[in-house]
Amino acid sequence: MNSKGPGADVVYAWPIAEIAVMGASGAVSIIGRSAIADAEDKDAKRQELIDEYNEKFMNPYVAAERGYVDEVILPSETRSRIVSALEMLKDKYEDRPYKKHGNIPL
Repeated sequence: MNSKGPGADVVYAWPIAEIAVMGASGAVSIIGRSAIADAEDKDAKRQELIDEYNEKFMNPYVAAERGYVDEVILPSETRSRIVSALEMLKDKYEDRPYKKHGNIPL
């Protein structure tokens, strides 16, 4: 539910994680609309494009390769990895600029 982009310090993913802005079915409906319309067997073409989308974009290994995820871990490793990450970050200090005003009531 987070990534390195917004400033997360550590990002882990399980092997079954689906990492994309939208699901494969919705994305293929938009991206592959013309290819599906031109195909003789529309259902087979749609499924082919969904499988291709899942392989290229929806798996955590692609995200890890691109640096969006630090590591793909097994679910059984989750607790120990989170504990290690919190121990690593316990003394972290982030110097932020002074804010004269907080959020104003609207």
